[in-house]
Amino acid sequence: MAIWFNLLAIVAIGCGIAFKHPGLTVAGCAIALGLSLPIVYRSLRPKIPKSLSPSQRLQLVTIVTMLVVIISLLRIGGFFTYVGELSAGTDWSAVGAVGLWGGAIGQTTIATIAAFVSWRQYVVSRDLTIEQNRLNRQQNVITQQQTIDNYFQGISSLVLDDNGFLEDWPQERAFAVGRTAALLGSVNAEGKARVIRFLSRSKLLTPLQRDLRLGKVILNGDGGYDEDRIAGLRVIDLGVMLASIDLSLTDLRWSDLSDANLIRTSLTGCNLTKANLSRTILYQAKLNGADLKGTRFFYGKLESASPRIPNVDPDYITGEYSGAVVEDVDFTNVIGMSESQRQYCCAWCGENSRRTIPGGCKDVPNRLFISTARSFDDD
Repeated sequence: MAIWFNLLAIVAIGCGIAFKHPGLTVAGCAIALGLSLPIVYRSLRPKIPKSLSPSQRLQLVTIVTMLVVIISLLRIGGFFTYVGELSAGTDWSAVGAVGLWGGAIGQTTIATIAAFVSWRQYVVSRDLTIEQNRLNRQQNVITQQQTIDNYFQGISSLVLDDNGFLEDWPQERAFAVGRTAALLGSVNAEGKARVIRFLSRSKLLTPLQRDLRLGKVILNGDGGYDEDRIAGLRVIDLGVMLASIDLSLTDLRWSDLSDANLIRTSLTGCNLTKANLSRTILYQAKLNGADLKGTRFFYGKLESASPRIPNVDPDYITGEYSGAVVEDVDFTNVIGMSESQRQYCCAWCGENSRRTIPGGCKDVPNRLFISTARSFDDD
Protein backbone atom coordinates (compact mmCIF):
# COMPACT_ATOMS: atom_id res chain seq x y z
CA MET A 1 0.00 0.00 0.00
CA ALA A 2 2.88 2.42 0.84
CA ILE A 3 4.26 1.95 -2.65
CA TRP A 4 0.99 3.12 -4.24
CA PHE A 5 0.82 6.18 -1.99
CA ASN A 6 4.43 7.04 -2.88
CA LEU A 7 3.63 6.71 -6.57
CA LEU A 8 0.55 8.91 -6.08
CA ALA A 9 2.68 11.52 -4.33
CA ILE A 10 5.19 11.50 -7.18
CA VAL A 11 2.36 11.97 -9.71
CA ALA A 12 1.01 14.88 -7.65
CA ILE A 13 4.40 16.54 -7.54
CA GLY A 14 4.85 16.05 -11.28
CA CYS A 15 1.37 17.48 -12.07
CA GLY A 16 1.95 20.44 -9.75
CA ILE A 17 5.22 21.27 -11.48
CA ALA A 18 3.76 20.72 -14.96
CA PHE A 19 0.66 22.86 -14.37
CA LYS A 20 2.52 25.34 -12.10
CA HIS A 21 0.24 24.55 -9.18
CA PRO A 22 2.23 25.17 -5.90
CA GLY A 23 -0.45 23.69 -3.67
CA LEU A 24 -0.49 20.39 -5.50
CA THR A 25 3.31 20.29 -5.48
CA VAL A 26 3.48 20.99 -1.72
CA ALA A 27 0.82 18.38 -1.00
CA GLY A 28 2.72 15.79 -3.02
CA CYS A 29 5.98 16.64 -1.21
CA ALA A 30 4.28 16.40 2.19
CA ILE A 31 2.75 13.02 1.38
CA ALA A 32 6.07 11.70 0.03
CA LEU A 33 8.02 13.00 3.04
CA GLY A 34 5.48 11.62 5.51
CA LEU A 35 5.62 8.18 3.91
CA SER A 36 9.43 8.13 3.46
CA LEU A 37 10.59 9.30 6.90
CA PRO A 38 9.27 6.27 8.88
CA ILE A 39 10.77 3.88 6.36
CA VAL A 40 14.17 5.64 6.42
CA TYR A 41 14.13 5.82 10.22
CA ARG A 42 13.39 2.10 10.54
CA SER A 43 16.34 1.33 8.26
CA LEU A 44 18.74 3.71 10.04
CA ARG A 45 17.70 2.91 13.59
CA PRO A 46 19.90 -0.21 13.95
CA LYS A 47 22.87 1.85 12.81
CA ILE A 48 22.49 4.51 15.50
CA PRO A 49 25.35 4.06 18.01
CA LYS A 50 24.16 2.21 21.08
CA SER A 51 26.61 4.24 23.12
CA LEU A 52 24.26 7.24 22.91
CA SER A 53 21.99 7.46 25.91
CA PRO A 54 18.35 8.61 25.55
CA SER A 55 19.27 12.04 26.90
CA GLN A 56 22.11 12.36 24.35
CA ARG A 57 19.74 11.36 21.55
CA LEU A 58 17.27 13.97 22.75
CA GLN A 59 20.00 16.62 22.74
CA LEU A 60 20.97 15.66 19.18
CA VAL A 61 17.36 15.97 17.97
CA THR A 62 16.97 19.24 19.82
CA ILE A 63 20.06 20.70 18.15
CA VAL A 64 18.76 19.73 14.70
CA THR A 65 15.37 21.22 15.56
CA MET A 66 16.95 24.47 16.72
CA LEU A 67 18.90 24.74 13.46
CA VAL A 68 15.71 24.25 11.45
CA VAL A 69 13.88 26.84 13.57
CA ILE A 70 16.69 29.37 13.24
CA ILE A 71 16.89 28.93 9.48
CA SER A 72 13.10 29.26 9.23
CA LEU A 73 13.03 32.44 11.33
CA LEU A 74 15.80 33.95 9.21
CA ARG A 75 13.83 33.02 6.09
CA ILE A 76 10.62 34.54 7.42
CA GLY A 77 12.42 37.67 8.60
CA GLY A 78 13.82 38.28 5.12
CA PHE A 79 17.46 37.78 6.11
CA PHE A 80 18.29 35.80 3.01
CA THR A 81 16.52 38.37 0.82
CA TYR A 82 18.59 41.13 2.44
CA VAL A 83 21.76 39.18 1.84
CA GLY A 84 20.81 38.68 -1.78
CA GLU A 85 20.13 42.39 -2.29
CA LEU A 86 23.39 43.28 -0.56
CA SER A 87 25.23 40.85 -2.77
CA ALA A 88 23.66 42.32 -5.90
CA GLY A 89 24.74 45.85 -4.95
CA THR A 90 28.26 44.91 -3.92
CA ASP A 91 31.26 45.98 -6.00
CA TRP A 92 32.94 42.62 -6.26
CA SER A 93 36.04 44.08 -7.91
CA ALA A 94 36.69 46.04 -4.71
CA VAL A 95 36.01 42.94 -2.69
CA GLY A 96 38.49 41.09 -4.89
CA ALA A 97 41.12 43.76 -4.26
CA VAL A 98 40.49 43.50 -0.54
CA GLY A 99 40.81 39.75 -0.90
CA LEU A 100 44.13 40.14 -2.65
CA TRP A 101 45.39 42.37 0.15
CA GLY A 102 44.09 39.87 2.67
CA GLY A 103 45.84 37.08 0.80
CA ALA A 104 49.10 39.04 0.81
CA ILE A 105 48.77 39.70 4.52
CA GLY A 106 47.99 36.03 5.07
CA GLN A 107 51.02 34.96 3.08
CA THR A 108 53.21 37.41 5.02
CA THR A 109 51.80 36.06 8.24
CA ILE A 110 52.42 32.49 7.15
CA ALA A 111 55.99 33.38 6.12
CA THR A 112 56.56 35.06 9.49
CA ILE A 113 55.23 32.03 11.32
CA ALA A 114 57.42 29.75 9.18
CA ALA A 115 60.46 31.92 9.93
CA PHE A 116 59.66 31.82 13.64
CA VAL A 117 59.25 28.04 13.52
CA SER A 118 62.57 27.72 11.65
CA TRP A 119 64.27 29.96 14.22
CA ARG A 120 62.87 27.90 17.08
CA GLN A 121 64.08 24.73 15.37
CA TYR A 122 67.53 26.30 15.03
CA VAL A 123 67.55 27.28 18.71
CA VAL A 124 66.52 23.78 19.77
CA SER A 125 69.10 22.22 17.44
CA ARG A 126 71.79 24.58 18.72
CA ASP A 127 70.95 23.81 22.35
CA LEU A 128 71.04 20.08 21.61
CA THR A 129 74.40 20.48 19.87
CA ILE A 130 75.81 22.46 22.80
CA GLU A 131 74.56 19.87 25.26
CA GLN A 132 75.98 17.05 23.14
CA ASN A 133 79.34 18.82 22.95
CA ARG A 134 79.30 19.29 26.72
CA LEU A 135 78.61 15.61 27.25
CA ASN A 136 81.35 14.72 24.78
CA ARG A 137 83.83 16.96 26.60
CA GLN A 138 82.81 15.46 29.90
CA GLN A 139 83.26 11.97 28.51
CA ASN A 140 86.64 12.95 27.07
CA VAL A 141 87.73 14.27 30.46
CA ILE A 142 86.68 11.04 32.16
CA THR A 143 88.44 8.95 29.51
CA GLN A 144 91.58 11.08 29.82
CA GLN A 145 91.60 10.75 33.61
CA GLN A 146 91.30 6.99 33.31
CA THR A 147 94.12 6.93 30.75
CA ILE A 148 96.39 9.02 32.99
CA ASP A 149 95.57 6.90 36.06
CA ASN A 150 96.44 3.76 34.10
CA TYR A 151 99.71 5.43 33.05
CA PHE A 152 100.57 6.24 36.66
CA GLN A 153 99.97 2.65 37.68
CA GLY A 154 101.87 1.30 34.68
CA ILE A 155 104.93 3.50 35.23
CA SER A 156 105.00 2.64 38.92
CA SER A 157 104.89 -1.07 38.17
CA LEU A 158 107.55 -0.65 35.50
CA VAL A 159 110.26 1.14 37.49
CA LEU A 160 109.59 -0.04 41.05
CA ASP A 161 110.38 -3.42 42.56
CA ASP A 162 108.14 -5.35 44.94
CA ASN A 163 109.50 -3.32 47.88
CA GLY A 164 108.75 0.02 46.26
CA PHE A 165 112.36 0.91 45.36
CA LEU A 166 113.52 2.13 41.99
CA GLU A 167 114.54 -0.85 39.90
CA ASP A 168 114.97 0.83 36.55
CA TRP A 169 117.14 -0.93 34.05
CA PRO A 170 117.89 0.60 30.64
CA GLN A 171 115.05 -1.28 28.99
CA GLU A 172 112.55 -0.17 31.66
CA ARG A 173 113.71 3.45 31.25
CA ALA A 174 113.27 3.20 27.49
CA PHE A 175 109.76 1.83 27.91
CA ALA A 176 108.94 4.56 30.45
CA VAL A 177 110.15 7.30 28.09
CA GLY A 178 108.17 5.82 25.21
CA ARG A 179 104.95 5.54 27.20
CA THR A 180 105.38 9.08 28.50
CA ALA A 181 105.94 10.51 25.02
CA ALA A 182 102.86 8.69 23.70
CA LEU A 183 100.69 9.89 26.58
CA LEU A 184 101.81 13.53 26.42
CA GLY A 185 100.94 13.55 22.74
CA SER A 186 97.35 12.44 23.35
CA VAL A 187 96.15 14.49 26.36
CA ASN A 188 95.28 18.16 26.75
CA ALA A 189 97.28 20.81 28.59
CA GLU A 190 95.82 20.00 31.99
CA GLY A 191 96.53 16.30 31.46
CA LYS A 192 100.14 17.08 30.51
CA ALA A 193 100.52 19.18 33.67
CA ARG A 194 99.20 16.30 35.81
CA VAL A 195 101.71 13.92 34.28
CA ILE A 196 104.59 16.38 34.78
CA ARG A 197 103.65 16.98 38.41
CA PHE A 198 103.43 13.24 39.08
CA LEU A 199 106.80 12.54 37.48
CA SER A 200 108.43 15.50 39.23
CA ARG A 201 107.17 14.69 42.69
CA SER A 202 108.10 11.04 42.13
CA LYS A 203 111.70 12.08 41.32
CA LEU A 204 111.44 10.40 37.94
CA LEU A 205 112.53 13.59 36.13
CA THR A 206 115.41 14.37 38.50
CA PRO A 207 118.98 13.20 37.73
CA LEU A 208 119.72 10.74 40.55
CA GLN A 209 123.06 9.54 41.82
CA ARG A 210 123.69 5.92 40.89
CA ASP A 211 126.05 3.12 41.63
CA LEU A 212 128.67 3.25 38.87
CA ARG A 213 128.79 -0.51 38.56
CA LEU A 214 125.15 -1.58 38.86
CA GLY A 215 123.45 1.68 37.88
CA LYS A 216 121.20 1.48 40.95
CA VAL A 217 120.04 4.71 42.56
CA ILE A 218 121.64 5.60 45.90
CA LEU A 219 119.60 6.42 48.98
CA ASN A 220 120.51 9.61 50.85
CA GLY A 221 119.76 8.24 54.31
CA ASP A 222 116.81 10.59 54.80
CA GLY A 223 114.18 8.49 53.08
CA GLY A 224 114.94 9.79 49.60
CA TYR A 225 117.43 9.55 46.76
CA ASP A 226 120.59 11.58 46.22
CA GLU A 227 120.56 14.01 43.31
CA ASP A 228 123.50 14.24 40.95
CA ARG A 229 123.07 17.17 38.58
CA ILE A 230 126.38 16.53 36.84
CA ALA A 231 126.54 12.77 36.24
CA GLY A 232 123.13 11.60 37.47
CA LEU A 233 120.69 9.67 35.34
CA ARG A 234 116.97 10.42 35.05
CA VAL A 235 114.39 7.67 34.92
CA ILE A 236 112.52 9.69 32.29
CA ASP A 237 114.20 12.33 30.16
CA LEU A 238 111.58 14.68 28.71
CA GLY A 239 113.84 15.89 25.91
CA VAL A 240 111.65 17.57 23.27
CA MET A 241 108.33 16.14 24.47
CA LEU A 242 107.13 19.57 25.62
CA ALA A 243 108.56 21.67 22.79
CA SER A 244 106.14 23.98 20.93
CA ILE A 245 103.04 22.89 22.83
CA ASP A 246 100.41 24.79 24.79
CA LEU A 247 100.61 24.51 28.59
CA SER A 248 98.72 27.74 29.27
CA LEU A 249 96.94 28.21 32.60
CA THR A 250 98.17 24.92 34.06
CA ASP A 251 99.56 24.10 37.49
CA LEU A 252 103.26 23.25 37.28
CA ARG A 253 104.27 23.97 40.86
CA TRP A 254 107.40 22.13 42.06
CA SER A 255 107.89 20.67 38.58
CA ASP A 256 111.40 19.63 37.61
CA LEU A 257 111.75 20.82 34.01
CA SER A 258 115.52 21.17 34.14
CA ASP A 259 117.33 20.38 30.88
CA ALA A 260 113.99 20.06 29.07
CA ASN A 261 113.46 21.59 25.65
CA LEU A 262 110.57 24.09 25.91
CA ILE A 263 111.37 26.02 22.75
CA ARG A 264 108.33 28.09 21.68
CA THR A 265 106.22 26.47 24.40
CA SER A 266 103.33 28.53 25.76
CA LEU A 267 103.44 28.81 29.54
CA THR A 268 101.01 31.73 29.64
CA GLY A 269 99.41 32.10 33.06
CA CYS A 270 101.11 28.98 34.44
CA ASN A 271 101.80 28.55 38.12
CA LEU A 272 105.56 27.87 38.13
CA THR A 273 106.05 28.32 41.85
CA LYS A 274 109.23 26.49 42.97
CA ALA A 275 109.63 24.95 39.50
CA ASN A 276 113.16 24.09 38.39
CA LEU A 277 113.97 25.64 34.99
CA SER A 278 117.75 25.42 35.20
CA ARG A 279 119.34 24.62 31.83
CA THR A 280 115.82 24.58 30.32
CA ILE A 281 115.59 25.84 26.76
CA LEU A 282 112.92 28.57 26.85
CA TYR A 283 113.85 30.13 23.53
CA GLN A 284 110.85 32.17 22.27
CA ALA A 285 108.63 30.66 24.96
CA LYS A 286 105.68 32.61 26.37
CA LEU A 287 105.73 33.26 30.12
CA ASN A 288 103.35 36.21 30.11
CA GLY A 289 101.20 36.24 33.23
CA ALA A 290 103.05 33.29 34.78
CA ASP A 291 103.72 33.01 38.52
CA LEU A 292 107.52 32.83 38.99
CA LYS A 293 107.61 32.85 42.77
CA GLY A 294 110.63 30.79 43.79
CA THR A 295 111.24 29.52 40.23
CA ARG A 296 114.85 28.46 39.69
CA PHE A 297 116.48 29.74 36.50
CA PHE A 298 120.09 28.98 37.45
CA TYR A 299 122.40 27.57 40.11
CA GLY A 300 125.33 29.25 41.81
CA LYS A 301 125.99 32.98 41.95
CA LEU A 302 124.06 35.54 39.95
CA GLU A 303 127.23 37.34 38.88
CA SER A 304 128.74 34.26 37.22
CA ALA A 305 125.57 32.39 36.20
CA SER A 306 125.04 31.97 32.48
CA PRO A 307 122.76 30.00 30.15
CA ARG A 308 123.60 26.50 29.04
CA ILE A 309 125.73 25.89 25.99
CA PRO A 310 125.51 22.59 24.08
CA ASN A 311 128.24 20.08 24.80
CA VAL A 312 129.63 22.16 27.68
CA ASP A 313 129.38 20.81 31.24
CA PRO A 314 127.78 23.19 33.74
CA ASP A 315 129.38 24.37 36.94
CA TYR A 316 126.72 24.21 39.62
CA ILE A 317 128.99 25.98 42.14
CA THR A 318 129.68 29.13 40.18
CA GLY A 319 126.52 28.83 38.07
CA GLU A 320 128.38 28.99 34.78
CA TYR A 321 126.36 27.31 32.02
CA SER A 322 123.77 26.17 34.58
CA GLY A 323 121.11 28.70 33.64
CA ALA A 324 118.04 28.55 31.45
CA VAL A 325 118.08 29.83 27.89
CA VAL A 326 115.67 32.78 28.08
CA GLU A 327 116.37 34.46 24.76
CA ASP A 328 113.28 36.12 23.18
CA VAL A 329 111.03 34.97 26.01
CA ASP A 330 107.87 37.01 26.64
CA PHE A 331 107.83 38.03 30.33
CA THR A 332 104.87 40.43 30.08
CA ASN A 333 102.89 40.73 33.34
CA VAL A 334 104.74 37.92 35.13
CA ILE A 335 104.19 37.91 38.87
CA GLY A 336 106.39 36.95 41.77
CA MET A 337 109.64 37.69 39.91
CA SER A 338 112.47 38.15 42.40
CA GLU A 339 115.35 40.60 41.97
CA SER A 340 117.83 37.84 41.11
CA GLN A 341 115.43 36.41 38.54
CA ARG A 342 114.93 39.85 37.02
CA GLN A 343 118.65 40.52 36.73
CA TYR A 344 119.40 37.10 35.23
CA CYS A 345 116.60 37.35 32.68
CA CYS A 346 117.49 40.96 31.81
CA ALA A 347 121.11 39.95 31.22
CA TRP A 348 120.39 36.96 29.00
CA CYS A 349 116.98 37.42 27.36
CA GLY A 350 117.96 39.79 24.56
CA GLU A 351 116.86 43.27 23.60
CA ASN A 352 113.31 42.34 22.56
CA SER A 353 112.49 40.49 25.78
CA ARG A 354 114.09 43.10 28.05
CA ARG A 355 111.19 45.44 27.24
CA THR A 356 108.68 42.89 28.58
CA ILE A 357 110.24 42.35 32.02
CA PRO A 358 108.38 44.08 34.88
CA GLY A 359 110.53 46.78 36.46
CA GLY A 360 112.61 47.28 33.33
CA CYS A 361 116.23 46.40 32.61
CA LYS A 362 117.94 49.78 32.40
CA ASP A 363 120.20 49.00 35.35
CA VAL A 364 121.27 45.58 33.96
CA PRO A 365 123.64 45.31 30.98
CA ASN A 366 122.68 43.10 28.06
CA ARG A 367 125.07 40.16 28.22
CA LEU A 368 123.52 38.27 25.33
CA PHE A 369 125.53 38.86 22.16
CA ILE A 370 123.53 38.27 19.03
CA SER A 371 126.67 37.17 17.22
CA THR A 372 127.16 34.29 19.66
CA ALA A 373 126.41 31.03 17.91
CA ARG A 374 123.61 29.16 19.66
CA SER A 375 122.20 25.87 18.56
CA PHE A 376 119.63 23.75 20.36
CA ASP A 377 119.26 20.96 17.84
CA ASP A 378 121.12 18.50 20.03
CA ASP A 379 118.22 18.52 22.47
